[in-house]
Amino acid sequence: MTILSLKEDRPTPKAVYNWRVYACAATASFAACMIGYDSAFIGTTLALPSFEDEFNFAQYSKSHLTLIQQNIVSVYQAGAFFGSLAAYVSSYFLGRRKSLLTFAAFFMIGAGMMLGANGSRGLGLIIGGRVLAGFGVGGCSNMTPIYISELAPPAVRGRLVGLYELGWQIGGLVGFWITYGVNTTLAPSHTQWLIPFAVQLIPGGMLLIGAIFIPESPRWLFLKGKREEALKVLCWMRQLDRDDKYIVEEVAFIDEDLDRYRREVGAGFWKPFLALKERKIQWRFCLGALLFIFQNGSGINAINYYSPTVFRSIGVQGTNTSFLTTGIFGVVKTALTLVWLLVLIDHMGRRNLLMIGAIGGSLCMWFIGAYIKISDPTSNQNNTTLSSGGIAAIFFFYLWTAFYTPSWNGTPWVINSEMFDQNTRSLGQANAAANNWLWNFIIARFTQQMFEAWGYGVYFFFASLMIISVVFVFFCIPETKALPLEAMDRLFKIKPTWKANKILMEQLRAENQDFEQNTRGIGWDNEKETSAEQVEDGAVKV
Repeated sequence: MTILSLKEDRPTPKAVYNWRVYACAATASFAACMIGYDSAFIGTTLALPSFEDEFNFAQYSKSHLTLIQQNIVSVYQAGAFFGSLAAYVSSYFLGRRKSLLTFAAFFMIGAGMMLGANGSRGLGLIIGGRVLAGFGVGGCSNMTPIYISELAPPAVRGRLVGLYELGWQIGGLVGFWITYGVNTTLAPSHTQWLIPFAVQLIPGGMLLIGAIFIPESPRWLFLKGKREEALKVLCWMRQLDRDDKYIVEEVAFIDEDLDRYRREVGAGFWKPFLALKERKIQWRFCLGALLFIFQNGSGINAINYYSPTVFRSIGVQGTNTSFLTTGIFGVVKTALTLVWLLVLIDHMGRRNLLMIGAIGGSLCMWFIGAYIKISDPTSNQNNTTLSSGGIAAIFFFYLWTAFYTPSWNGTPWVINSEMFDQNTRSLGQANAAANNWLWNFIIARFTQQMFEAWGYGVYFFFASLMIISVVFVFFCIPETKALPLEAMDRLFKIKPTWKANKILMEQLRAENQDFEQNTRGIGWDNEKETSAEQVEDGAVKV
């Protein structure tokens, strides 16, 4: 097999890899566009002279101004934390699609509130609007990966969930450049800083409209006992008849998984919480949380939210120069996300990407911190040109981006969307998303104070955490690529962890060969006559 070959758990008809599954995943990923945009535009917009003048930032002391800016940024993450938890409730009662609609509506209301702010009204509408918008994006950050993973064929599940990350980066790219654009083309005014806030409505509106037309997750429909509707959605999504062998097998996997968990755990709103008493479930919840601790420990959100502060620490001077450098950062991230999405995630696998990205990124952070320690570029504010060492630091910053983006940026979302069983998937994703936003909040709330107190030590701190993450991934995270969602319980039981995927894939292929031989002995043509009826009754087991 070449690096570009798809690794399948069983023979898969080409019809399964069709435009419908990509269209549904792309539509749901508009949620990520609004998340990425909101994460990127706020830091540079707060640095616009027109925004500073409108809200009279000059009247505040440096420490008071830092507190105000951190509050504006961090209340968004606080809202997202609670939104990600609320999504568990909505997903159970409303489903994945209606949850996306609901949280998109919250986001739109919050984004609209921000547009009413001005100097005379103060910052209250912006802060309140960011809390509500954050609540919306928190819910969407929970629902989108689950929705995509539940409709995706195993061999391209990483790629499809990766569309979520691509949407995040596209939104971030627009967010980084929008402020540079208004700063260079418009005179300082109320309109100048209001435009970046207004652009939030575009991705939010696209999700709100698009979610009306996409179908509900077939696995959620099976979970709720809506078999006929679930079969229709699944057949439409796979472009296969319900008596096709692939559909019969997929439904059998789903039924078997649901039956087992109804026996062992039980279906219901509170049952997944009771499942947390099991060590194996606790372990996966712990892994999901740690993945996002290490993701935020890489330093990415410190850069996303306070990029002007980060570039000033390296020695970049001037508002426009800082915005331009930040914009290039967004371009590099988006380009590398495309490579990750189209080539790396479903071919190199999750584990290899995380370990390679952490090692390379850590080395880059050590270099940047050492440069700042030795040269202290912020001590000479009158020098508007970068030294050769400063240029090297900028190069290593972009090299860090090249290591981080196709590894830790989106891969934790992919792993969390696929490693839980049907009964605990929504709760597991709520746990992962809440942890993501919790650590986002901490980074957003204290980054500027960290830079003021630690200086170059901030980079050494992030570099150390990235090295620790390599050990964590190697010993604790099994490879999940190409495996059916219903096989994840088996994967996490296999030791050693670093060989688990290979061992399970061999078992699944052997089981598929046995199934082929059994059906060949009976005669598949006769089997097809009753397969549709068996699927409807839930009687088929593989």
